Amino acid sequence: MSGDPDDAWDLVVVGGGTAGIVGAKTAARLGARVLLVERDRTGGDCLWTGCVPSKALIAAAGVAATARTGERFGVRAERVTVDFPAVMDHVRGAIAHIAPVDSPEALEDAGVTVWRGDAVFTAPDRLVVGDRGVRFTQALLATGAAPAVPPIPGLAETPYLTSETVWDLDELPADLVVLGGGSIGCELGQAFARLGSRVSVVEGGERLLPCEDEDAATAVAASLRADGAQVLTGVEVTSVGCDDGRLCVDLGDGRTLAPSHLLVAVGRTPRTADLGLDVAGVEVDDHGFVEVDDHLRTTNDRVWAAGDLTGHPQFTHTAGVHGSLAAGNAVLGVRRSVDLTAVPRVTYTQPEVAAVGVGTDSPPEGLRVLTWQHTHVDRAVTEQETGGFTRLVVDRRGHLVGATVVGPRAGESIGELTLAVSRGLRTRDLAGVTHAYPTWNDGLWQAAIADVRERLDGPVVRRALGAAARGRRWYLTRASDAG
Repeated sequence: MSGDPDDAWDLVVVGGGTAGIVGAKTAARLGARVLLVERDRTGGDCLWTGCVPSKALIAAAGVAATARTGERFGVRAERVTVDFPAVMDHVRGAIAHIAPVDSPEALEDAGVTVWRGDAVFTAPDRLVVGDRGVRFTQALLATGAAPAVPPIPGLAETPYLTSETVWDLDELPADLVVLGGGSIGCELGQAFARLGSRVSVVEGGERLLPCEDEDAATAVAASLRADGAQVLTGVEVTSVGCDDGRLCVDLGDGRTLAPSHLLVAVGRTPRTADLGLDVAGVEVDDHGFVEVDDHLRTTNDRVWAAGDLTGHPQFTHTAGVHGSLAAGNAVLGVRRSVDLTAVPRVTYTQPEVAAVGVGTDSPPEGLRVLTWQHTHVDRAVTEQETGGFTRLVVDRRGHLVGATVVGPRAGESIGELTLAVSRGLRTRDLAGVTHAYPTWNDGLWQAAIADVRERLDGPVVRRALGAAARGRRWYLTRASDAG
């Protein structure tokens, strides 16, 4: 085995996705000697199979949908055709444009040494990469997560797609069944429906997007149906198989679907197997997530973890924040803590669903919910997208603690609300800031203004304002008489 075991790296990063790249660059900027180990290609799921390709596909699908419905604006397209290979060229072009930023060359330029291979721990302070031994002072686990595969009878013997393999398609699926009505299932299901596939989204729960506001889920379901997709909720898949070369998806209600393609999108599971974590003294929970404390330290004092494998919200932005925080803690010996109170999330369907903080459909007692329908947002009126809403959750003093926005560009609007929740701002703070008109942010501004007005209309405030006004009149009268 080659490599000098006495030549320890300050930080070894295992995994070259967002958490690993940010962590490695952060540590290198702090002067650490950093090694990053990646088994496949740097950039991770976000670049190659997640955020970038899915949003590129959604963009193409959105153009097709807009063209078909242009008549509502007085614009008529005689015939809309979709060149699916060209769509996939667009998707791959987006990946190719961004890839150099996350490349091994870019990492090397930032002072990070990159090795390709599988890292396996052999001791609490050692691992191997192929035949090379590595000793480390600190290590950062950032191996991410992979699509979960449910234990459905027959699925293992049946060809199916996941969010990782769907990008290998070169022909548009004629009939697509999507298993799972979460964010990934809804996004890809709607995109393929808009591109021309016959789509059925099957969700075992009672509604789509079970983690989101129920009204938001209802809006997304209605939009999927308007795009021609079949939405089946509260239905379990009992078995999957092939009959004369045709896929068969058997449902618990007795129906059988016969799609040309099957997409499994039922969540993600951590990539923590085969790393030798038990040898390293790194404990995982029953689902395989690495156990971390508030500082992202594992049960091995030398080893930290960041991103999807921690069991924290599985978003690219969370992974990036994790990577920076964990690397800083590891290299500098500081103890910064993870704050999960204001982690935004976005489902990029049409309409988009964005949320942060406390849930808006069932907040704890003592909190109030404010809703501003987008029928009263002028930008929504101009674009004929008035079906959405902005919903805020505030405490007794008017501090924002949660929000949901449903509508176009909701992912952009949630940024301001995330800042408000994170910094403990009140509705009066939002109301007191001039917002550009007409924008989608007008919904949150108007909701905040309405809350401030309601508070001013209360009997206690009215009495206080009345007393202040009377005092002012008395003072001015005395001043006038004295003059």
